[in-house]
Amino acid sequence: MRLTAPVIALALASLPLAGHAQDLPPPVAQAVAAAPCPQAADPGAAPDCTPAGADAPAPATEPVPPETGEPAAATGADAPAAAPAGTAPAVPASAEAVPAPGAAAAQDPRTEAERDFDALYGRNGYNPVADPSLPAPAAVPAAYDPWEGYNRRMHRFNNAVDRAVARPLARGYVKVVPRPVRLGVSNFFDNLRQPVSALNALLQGKPKQAGQSLGRFLLNSTLGIGGLFDPATDAKLPNKSEDFGQTLGVWGWRKSRYVELPLFGPRTLRDTFGLAADAPLSPVRQIEEDRVRVGLQGLQLVDVRAQLLATDSFREGAEDDYTLVRDAWMQRRDYQIFGDRINGDEASLPDYLREENNPTVPVDAMPITPIDGT
Repeated sequence: MRLTAPVIALALASLPLAGHAQDLPPPVAQAVAAAPCPQAADPGAAPDCTPAGADAPAPATEPVPPETGEPAAATGADAPAAAPAGTAPAVPASAEAVPAPGAAAAQDPRTEAERDFDALYGRNGYNPVADPSLPAPAAVPAAYDPWEGYNRRMHRFNNAVDRAVARPLARGYVKVVPRPVRLGVSNFFDNLRQPVSALNALLQGKPKQAGQSLGRFLLNSTLGIGGLFDPATDAKLPNKSEDFGQTLGVWGWRKSRYVELPLFGPRTLRDTFGLAADAPLSPVRQIEEDRVRVGLQGLQLVDVRAQLLATDSFREGAEDDYTLVRDAWMQRRDYQIFGDRINGDEASLPDYLREENNPTVPVDAMPITPIDGT
């Protein structure tokens, strides 16, 4: 009895201790509760400080074994998908989307320059295009071309002859003949046109220009050795070309239909009559020897085509070669007849209007039988 009494007393004393041991949290839970609340990686997100045992959702864990005191990882279908570290919390579907910084500019149909202008002067600024007080823009007159169908067919014919004969001869002439010689040939034929130019300038009521053209002919024919050299230009005598077609325009025949002649190329109906009037006055046509006359006319044709080689690059890139040639020639012709009476300065003219860049086939260049039949 002395031995059993202490054993019973010890057993009774151990009963309340066992009951309280079941209510104590495991060692890992005590360590988590004692640790401070960690800061969230995202400054805008609230820290997760949910105490152990609360109703907040938490990853499922197995009961803590008394031997290890560590939670076992959940496996199987009951384990939730683990979120990657540092992932921001999902935004609710009902949250309002914030537009991107450049979205408003992308939807604005205005250019950046227009937005800057509106920012400075307002959306209802001055619009010079819509100002009714400004004068209407000048209308460019269309070419008078009622014979366009015929002219286009003749233009194709002239181009075919040019590609087959004239242009190859001109390229060979430029390649073989030195430039100083070619310049002398051009000066020679230009000098032969001066008497006709002087007469037409006089008929147009320009006696000063007529005297200058006659002076050029005399000076170049003597000091220039038959016109091969051009001392008249050094003497400040201007080189103005006049023909009877221009004279008819000055006399009142201002509007004339465009026509393209075989081998002669662009003309107007007015210039066709002028061509017939100038033919008897050509010095080359006065040569009786046919071989010499035809040879000089052929050389003059090659010289004229060689001067036009510089314009081939513009024509090759043209969308409509016929329209380009017609409009450029008509503008140049109008300037020759009317423009130089207003302003004689050619320095401000475009290249296609300048006399030296656009020679036409002269009347004395074609191998036509003289009018008198000789």
